[in-house]
Amino acid sequence: MPQLKIEKGSSGHSAYDLRSHLSDVVETHTLAILVENEPGVLARVIGLFSGRGYNIESLTVAEVDHKGRRSRITIVTSGTPQVINQIKMQLGRMVPVHDVADLTVEGPFVSRELSLIKVVAKGEHRVEALRIAGIFRANVVDSTLESFVFEITGTPDKIDAFCELMRPLGELRLARTGVAAIARGGL
Repeated sequence: MPQLKIEKGSSGHSAYDLRSHLSDVVETHTLAILVENEPGVLARVIGLFSGRGYNIESLTVAEVDHKGRRSRITIVTSGTPQVINQIKMQLGRMVPVHDVADLTVEGPFVSRELSLIKVVAKGEHRVEALRIAGIFRANVVDSTLESFVFEITGTPDKIDAFCELMRPLGELRLARTGVAAIARGGL
């Protein structure tokens, strides 16, 4: 019987996760953490990451249950499968944490990033900036005689493409906020 040829980092979206958890492939994961909405919880979660040298690529926090006093922390982080598993286990042991879901491996999910982009453009470049913004469905949230501030939501690739088209038109200042993600078909 021939051996299965499984590449490092192959998908874990099947019934049989054949990836080695000792792999050296760095993967990006989106974690949704349900926590008590009380002072200091976010600092404790962030402290877990910084104290162990884990990187947070994106972070958003929002209250999801006002009566139950619960918030959801969405963190995008990267690491080897072993590091990701260690992060999930350590988060799960924290007292104010109710649930840790790895949206990347639990099934399809919707993810969007929000950015504010200031474009300092003059003359005919202003018209071109507005035209490009229309194509990308970016909203103008502020305007002066010298600049526009655009709000754009989408995948990181979409935001990068928008910035690349705006760059020749003038100086860019970018403020990327966190990633919002939710499992498809549920909370």
